Amino acid sequence: MSASGRGEAGRAGDDVRGDLHVAVELADAGGLDVQLTSRVKSLYGASIEQTARATLAGLEVEHARIRIDDKGAVPFVIAARVEAAALRAGAAPGGDGKPERTVPDREHSTRNRLRRSRLYLPGDQPKLQLNAGLHRPDGVILDLEDSVHANEKDAARLVVRNALRCVDFGNAERMVRINQLPRGLEDLDAIIPERPDLVLIPKTETANQVAEVDARIRETLGEPADGDPPIWIMPIVETALGVENAFQIAAASPAVVALTIGLEDYTADLGVQKTLEGDESLYARGRLVNAARAAGVQAIDSVFGDVGDEEGLREWAGRSRGLGFEGMGCIHPRQIRPIHEAFAPSATEIEKALRIVAAFEEAEARGLGVVSLGTRMVDPPVVLRAQRLVHVARQAGLIEEPGS
Repeated sequence: MSASGRGEAGRAGDDVRGDLHVAVELADAGGLDVQLTSRVKSLYGASIEQTARATLAGLEVEHARIRIDDKGAVPFVIAARVEAAALRAGAAPGGDGKPERTVPDREHSTRNRLRRSRLYLPGDQPKLQLNAGLHRPDGVILDLEDSVHANEKDAARLVVRNALRCVDFGNAERMVRINQLPRGLEDLDAIIPERPDLVLIPKTETANQVAEVDARIRETLGEPADGDPPIWIMPIVETALGVENAFQIAAASPAVVALTIGLEDYTADLGVQKTLEGDESLYARGRLVNAARAAGVQAIDSVFGDVGDEEGLREWAGRSRGLGFEGMGCIHPRQIRPIHEAFAPSATEIEKALRIVAAFEEAEARGLGVVSLGTRMVDPPVVLRAQRLVHVARQAGLIEEPGS
């Protein structure tokens, strides 16, 4: 390969942790000259250099000068930063710089699983990704959109791809928020082969956008257009037009399992301030819940932006559940527990629902068309609501599974 240029990637500075800075300068000859600076060089220097060399070999880079300033990065981060720097230097795209997979394959998440909390993790900050599963969110979102600077989109995509191969997120559903279309299609090409559970589409305004993402996912995986969805989709409605098209968006594909709203962008589109009370977005949130229910998918609320206001978060989440939402986003791990508690049915609700479900099952067993609870008749919608509540309580571990 002839010399083409110099590329850099990663972070440098005394305050950097769990990352590194890499500079790659392609050359015409001389092999790979790796120079490493690291506080742990005596322990892990050989491993860091081996990872860098293996990554460049996968990209078919044979001659280059590589300068690495390591700040405690793990192998999947080293590989992502070296690959990004090499590509920016002019290495030919299409090579395979992916690290060896270190997490086992897992079953795809279920359509109606709990999605009370989804924790946003900036795609270009790997130190926040490593232990995210320990906080036990229902889902983690590896974000390629708003939390990533425009100049770092290409590098973040590689970090996210490698994280899906190498980071154990526990029982959390693995989600990726791609960039706004059409740029997001490039994200799909990189991440979909790693089989995330779910893709979030930002600023969705039409059903065609959902169909385009669904088609690209199936094409990338070689899945038939009429087969079972290989990856779930959650569109994010963030504009007035998106709100007006909410039902069509939710019903655009069998892959859609939930519909959510982004209130910062939505209120900006309206030209109003986002408030703690949320009166300015009540119409949009109610319409989104109704559209999701009509399409048979989950309704998920926006994030609560003030990490330090736990009381405000609990109040918002309680109102959110009252509107019909089944969960919301998190921007910090400390928000997970209050959200789970706010979306959990109370002991009184569970007890009442169990009695209704038991009465319904007894009536069915006896061939009765009418369900009675004491002296009161129970209408079918009340039974359905009770069944849903019991299902959620079981998923949350608030009721023991039958036979356990």
